[in-house]
Amino acid sequence: MAVHRDDRPLWTFQVGSGEALPAGADTRFRIGSVTKTFTAVLLMQLRDEGALDLDDPLDEHLDVPTHGTLTLARLLSHSAGLQREPYGDVWDTLATPEEDSLLADLARAERVLPTGRRFHYSNLAFALLGEVVATKRGTTWAKALTERVLTPLRLTATTLEPPPQAAVGYLVDEYSDHARPEPNMDCRALSPAAQLWSTAADMAKWAAFLADPAAVDPEHAVLAADTVDEMRYPRTVTDEARWGAAFGLGLLAIPQKAHRVVHVGHDGAMPGFLAAVYGRRPGDGAPGAFGAAALGSSGTGADVLQLPHTLLTLAAEHDPVEIEPWTPGEPAPHDLRSILGRWWGEGFEYVFFWRDGKLRSRGVADDPARPPATFVPVEGRRDMLRTESGREAGELLRLTRDAVGTVVRMHWATYRFTRRQETFDTVPASEPDPS
Repeated sequence: MAVHRDDRPLWTFQVGSGEALPAGADTRFRIGSVTKTFTAVLLMQLRDEGALDLDDPLDEHLDVPTHGTLTLARLLSHSAGLQREPYGDVWDTLATPEEDSLLADLARAERVLPTGRRFHYSNLAFALLGEVVATKRGTTWAKALTERVLTPLRLTATTLEPPPQAAVGYLVDEYSDHARPEPNMDCRALSPAAQLWSTAADMAKWAAFLADPAAVDPEHAVLAADTVDEMRYPRTVTDEARWGAAFGLGLLAIPQKAHRVVHVGHDGAMPGFLAAVYGRRPGDGAPGAFGAAALGSSGTGADVLQLPHTLLTLAAEHDPVEIEPWTPGEPAPHDLRSILGRWWGEGFEYVFFWRDGKLRSRGVADDPARPPATFVPVEGRRDMLRTESGREAGELLRLTRDAVGTVVRMHWATYRFTRRQETFDTVPASEPDPS
């Protein structure tokens, strides 16, 4: 296990022994499907460079015999409806396909659900995305991963092949304490979905990057923080009955019991191994660059999957980030000061305020845990702001001033906002009804 945070030394803990190798901080474990988060980042790098669009169909970037109309975004979010594994009995034979046969046999793979209908996990989808990465980069997926993610973030213990200090994965007998070694499987064409080995320390750092990329990668050498935000945004729930987790673009988002706390990352499973790698965004006692990982060498030791969530919760509760003393802020810009205070829109009351260099707004009746809306000026358009986040994200806020320059009316997403409560035909709510 490991916990990474920017205000404390790295914490690691190991327990266990083996005939060949006792557990240590540098013991390497298979991380299984946590590999998918790396493939997702590689694809988003290409998107940010303009080499592709997430709404592109697969066959725009890869020569495939079928399923070419599936979009990259659908494949990333496990909502394409593609079957879980490549054609054949991969987990029965442990014989994974090479890249050419993966594509040649794609016509024999089913679309088991209508595209966009619901979440359906697919290793095949991520194998295809890895092929897209390799094709667009003109190299292998493995080389692209090393050059564009592992090296910039100094994840030196994360490798494709097991090193000498690799742990042995076991299946523990349900009815005794006997541990039987599992076979070591080479994923080959499925590598972008499940191949990697790593340490808990490397994975805690990776979790911290997924939760707080600006702190771990301040130079944006791997990916812009806004892009990682986009990856975290839920696209589909994983279980329509419980709504216990959601998938974004290659990332799992799992709400916790505390207000506004979501852990982002991924789980992994391979024969003899389980992994869980999650981070928490800063705030509410959580520090920056906050990530945790738990890696285990038992394929059925399911408690491993909950450990990162427990570690993040306990660390935030019992060793919270140091409280920064309040300091006076700068006043709002002169041309925005007449906005500050209470306004009414659609019959509801809102407060507009200036904090941390931005205009913000929240409903008076909003849950205090709900983040406010934030606004940024629209370049070249006076008295026009864009909603950057929160309620009505993306919509315009248009200001109307009187002869002396005071803002007397606003339109947010075209809805009128006034200093007093009015009907939609501009009559003050306090006026008596003439009827």
